[in-house]
Amino acid sequence: MKRGFVWKSVLILSTVFFFLYGIFGIPRGLTEHRLANSMLRRIHLGLDLKGGTHLILQVQVDDAVRADAQQTIEQLKSELQSRKIPYKNITEPDPKNNPDRIAITGIPIDRGSDLRDITARKFPDYRLTSGEQDTWTLSMDPAALASFKTQTVTETIETIRNRIDQLGVTEPFIERYGIGQYQILVELPGVSDPTRVKSIMKSTAMLEIRQALGGPYESEQQAFAANNEVLPPGTVLLPGRNMGKTRAGEGEPYYLVSSTPAITGRDLRAGGASVGIDENNQPDVDFSLMNEGAQKFAAFTGAHVGDRLAVVLDNKVVEVATIQQQIRDQGRITGGFTQQSAKDLALVLNSGALPASIHYLEESTVGPTLGADSIHDGVRAAIFGMLAVLIFMPIYYRWAGINADLALILNLIVLLGFLGFTGATLTLPGIAGAILTVGMGVDSNVLIFERIREEVRNGKSAPSAVEEGFSHAWLTIVDTHITTIVSAAILFIFGTGPVKGFAVTLTFGLLANLFTAVFVSRTIFDFVLSHKGRGEALSI
Repeated sequence: MKRGFVWKSVLILSTVFFFLYGIFGIPRGLTEHRLANSMLRRIHLGLDLKGGTHLILQVQVDDAVRADAQQTIEQLKSELQSRKIPYKNITEPDPKNNPDRIAITGIPIDRGSDLRDITARKFPDYRLTSGEQDTWTLSMDPAALASFKTQTVTETIETIRNRIDQLGVTEPFIERYGIGQYQILVELPGVSDPTRVKSIMKSTAMLEIRQALGGPYESEQQAFAANNEVLPPGTVLLPGRNMGKTRAGEGEPYYLVSSTPAITGRDLRAGGASVGIDENNQPDVDFSLMNEGAQKFAAFTGAHVGDRLAVVLDNKVVEVATIQQQIRDQGRITGGFTQQSAKDLALVLNSGALPASIHYLEESTVGPTLGADSIHDGVRAAIFGMLAVLIFMPIYYRWAGINADLALILNLIVLLGFLGFTGATLTLPGIAGAILTVGMGVDSNVLIFERIREEVRNGKSAPSAVEEGFSHAWLTIVDTHITTIVSAAILFIFGTGPVKGFAVTLTFGLLANLFTAVFVSRTIFDFVLSHKGRGEALSI
């Protein structure tokens, strides 16, 4: 008995110190202020406690599907030309409602098998069907289309996370939101002014280098008039980006550029964009290219020395320059940047372009003052609730109630230590979950104590009553805890950030309660019984 009590006591004390370290780490002092700072360094506060911004984003997955279809069209044209297969036209007949559908016309009947061979080898995600009047339809397989849209959301989440991490936002929460709705939930603790963050998150920052063939034009009408009302084949008209150079009342210029870019942002070397200073001592953005991109850029600039190139960002021309000589793996973007806007552009380019545009469906901001009020009210509710329980238990169960109080205090230590060790975020619902575990802990003690009382009334000795009380109440306690943990797991799987915080604290609080209400309470009872004389009554 004595040997068993020693190892149990050592285990309990070790657990206490272990989780106290999880709460405070190694504090720099024992004053209330230093202990509170140590605790806040270990336990991260959620959006509703620290203040910050809550956003729900809608990913426009059809944009990515359209972009993939356009890329497929260009590749298909190249394949048909290399195989010397004539065709009349390759278009998207309904890009708004069916962005994955491609119509091919003018393929000779005797070359249909060659077309099938090309699509089967080069475009395995697409299905080719024939129609009337030598029309072929290429559309994405439904399973591949669904997978592509899901992957688009995944890539969007990763891109947004990279951008936010580079901004230095601590403990951001970014995940899918809803089921099959292609939405993303973003929570940014500590960000009370989300304007800049939203701008950086939303920017597609798709960099393209194209050949500039005409312009600047003062308007679209002037551009069409200069080209006999019809744009030359293989060209597009893009607006110029207003970088602060135009005077008030002036519109943005327009440029005629090649429809196919020489290189894109996908050719940038990872982390290859940085802020520099141009010859006018103004901020610019320097970039470097990967090997394949450098080869394409060298071939393009070498073949167009003396021509103009256009730097296109988000389908707007930000710079037009004359190619003086062949350029290989280095380039730069100028255009009236401020130091901050240059930094933001470099950040976005380094994090990669969004695969699809995003729209903001919902936005809310929690100020730090409101968060502080939530902490104050939540902690006060927890303290008052805990004090009420700590006072009630000894009054109703005498010395056995002190046993329950010690178990409840240890339960709270274990729960907070878990939050400190795992880095889990404490939210206001999480505080509610912690308070609920106190109630569940009391419930467990009540089940055990009432069973012990019943056994004592039936004439059992104190040791036998304690043994029967714990053994019979154990199954009921496990049953109630498991059912609650299953409910918390469902909340964690389908809930959002704050709800997940509630589920996490509730789950671990219940697991801690199984240890404290049963093992710790039983050890204390065994210690008390070992110091009682034979036949002496139990204070319960």
